[in-house]
Amino acid sequence: MLALIAIVWLALMTCSKQQVPNPIVSHPEVLDSVLNHYVEEGYYPFLYARLENKAGEVLYEHSAINENLLPNTTIDGNSWIRIWSMSKIVTISLVLDLMEEGLLNLSDPVTKYIPEFANLQVAVSPQGIPLSEIAPDNPVSGCPFSLVPSDSTMTLLHLINHQAGFYYATTNIPCLDSLLAEKNLPTAKNSQELINRLAQMPLVQHPGSRDFYGTNTTVLGLVAERATGKNLQQLVKERLTDPLHIKGLQYDLPEGVTLLPRFSGKDTTIRQAYAGELDIFGPDVPDYDTQHELYLGGEGMIATADGYADFLRMLLNEGTLNGYLFLNPSTVEDIHAPHSQLDNPYGYNGYNLWVSGDSMRINQTGDVGLWIGGGYEGTHFWIDPHREFVAVIMTQMFWVQPEGYQKDDAFRGALYRSLLK
Repeated sequence: MLALIAIVWLALMTCSKQQVPNPIVSHPEVLDSVLNHYVEEGYYPFLYARLENKAGEVLYEHSAINENLLPNTTIDGNSWIRIWSMSKIVTISLVLDLMEEGLLNLSDPVTKYIPEFANLQVAVSPQGIPLSEIAPDNPVSGCPFSLVPSDSTMTLLHLINHQAGFYYATTNIPCLDSLLAEKNLPTAKNSQELINRLAQMPLVQHPGSRDFYGTNTTVLGLVAERATGKNLQQLVKERLTDPLHIKGLQYDLPEGVTLLPRFSGKDTTIRQAYAGELDIFGPDVPDYDTQHELYLGGEGMIATADGYADFLRMLLNEGTLNGYLFLNPSTVEDIHAPHSQLDNPYGYNGYNLWVSGDSMRINQTGDVGLWIGGGYEGTHFWIDPHREFVAVIMTQMFWVQPEGYQKDDAFRGALYRSLLK
């Protein structure tokens, strides 16, 4: 009898230790080699990739590190990373949560919450053309600009769809970029000071006239603060990360944590970035200081790959994570529905979420229907709603050499060439 029990126990233990075949990553060494290549060839100081299924099980992870640049450094799913524009979909999701509660509406005028913007004007060229329409090959033609009254009402929908007229100091129109750089937005001590600085700036277009990427989502975060009387840090914690049990997604740097250096490839060889080199705002960048009372909804968050993957899984799970409903399924559907860039042959924009077209399948860099986003220092993510997994690629690199910009397509392509066989 004891021998029989022992045999049964051994059989059960053997079965429990068998690994379930990974339906997504059948050849992890192929993906490893892609990440290793882009680090070994000097395009990135490090790359960490992570894939999780709908339940949060890790399907794949790998870290490639240039040990000359980052000696004795471990980078994994719990490493804190500056995610920049990957903050935007978090802020938009938070605002949509407030809309479900009736505190905000897509058609609300922005001035309902930020009356300081009542007199915003539009910058136009000497020929009277709004600066968002200036030809990229002749940006100086926009200078000197003059100001005209706005002919439309800016709404929250315009902010979400990047149609409100706000911008970064990267328009390549010298007289506009220098003006924004002078305002040095990340150094504002709080939201009120940021609003005051933005109120002194012109818009780049009449709201609603076209798409123009910029600080629109940052302004959206200011609207959320005004509507609730709470700052973004509180709103994210109280409404999102605490109830969904997400650890690794916030604004302030955790105590005792030092962020990885900022790297630049501007001189063809990777080095630590010079002060002011990351010029999206001008001379300064968000500092993540716990004493700083400014929270930039479009750029200011930090995250771990584990934490951000949890947020993405909430979207994949139609608004629910760990048993908590954050967004209604219909709201999540609206996030990835077509809203702008509708005539783009490569896909379309949902609410600041790029949805890939069939070109990715044709070019062997992915598949149709992926929800994609990224950040200023090279971070990248996508959600595959058909195969039910999320993916995050983390790095901290500015001014990548041209060949290095292919890393996301190369990694994604290596995965989907296997999946689409």
